[in-house]
Amino acid sequence: MTTAKHPRVFSGIQPTGGLHLGNLLGAVKGWVSQLDHTDTIICIVDLHALTVARDPTETRLNRLGLAAALIAAGVDPDRCILFMQSAVPEHAQLGWIMQCNASFGELSRMTQFKEKRERVDFISSGLFLYPALQAADILLYDTDEVPVGDDQRQHVELCRDLAIRFNNRYGRTFVVPRHVIAPVGARVMDLANPTNKMSKSLDGPGTIWLSDPVASIEKKFKRAVTDSLDSVTYDREGQPGVANLLDILSACTGTPPADLARSYDQYGALKLDCAAAVIELVEPIRQRSLSLLQDPAELDRILNTGANRAKEIASKVLARAQTHIGILERS
Repeated sequence: MTTAKHPRVFSGIQPTGGLHLGNLLGAVKGWVSQLDHTDTIICIVDLHALTVARDPTETRLNRLGLAAALIAAGVDPDRCILFMQSAVPEHAQLGWIMQCNASFGELSRMTQFKEKRERVDFISSGLFLYPALQAADILLYDTDEVPVGDDQRQHVELCRDLAIRFNNRYGRTFVVPRHVIAPVGARVMDLANPTNKMSKSLDGPGTIWLSDPVASIEKKFKRAVTDSLDSVTYDREGQPGVANLLDILSACTGTPPADLARSYDQYGALKLDCAAAVIELVEPIRQRSLSLLQDPAELDRILNTGANRAKEIASKVLARAQTHIGILERS
């Protein structure tokens, strides 16, 4: 088991179109803030991205693009392990073992599967099974904590159930992880439809990408949906569009959203200030990402180094699981 001085934290992110503002405020800022007091592992889960058919050229570009964006946003590969999932085959190997320990009923109840199958014509078996692979991703590293948005908590709970079940059947093998939800900025909503979470899969005029130029960000905020009440209050139920803008501005500035609301009596001023705060945050990230992408060989070196470090941990945990389940002889 892990003997790390700090808690081991695992996070995964799919390379399906770069980073958007919701990723940055809801996840990446938290990852960066914890680097010095946690043993952090960040995995670009490119195997999960295969649940939907994509153009191979697009896939290759997205993988490097996401790595560049993460590093530019402050994910320092010298202070954490940053790697590509497919470069560590232990993920797929333990993924099969987790599939064999998950029930059909458990996987059928996954809310995200129910939502995603409504949006695609071809429903791959991988889309159904990927929570088991996600469990393997987490368990491979004796993970203590998994920072997730509320929409992913169900998957961490399944991971915990699978770890407990395996431990009960075959002997203590896995650390049982716990989920951690960021209190601020954990759920950034779509600017055009503030009842939906900002999402890669629902890319549209309400998604702010970290690769967006300044003019595009300004335009998207000017067109952000509010309401006809013509008052600025922090009310997620009654004024979801306004509350979303206040949440975003709060995450950028550190001022509580309810306090910010008292500073505005017009939507226009709120939108302008929100756009300015976001631009100040993301424009340096965009510029550094572009610079990093000019040297793909260096990005490959960074990711390969991270994969080798990840494999040192993952291979031991996989061997432990294989031994306990009876498919690897005890030495």
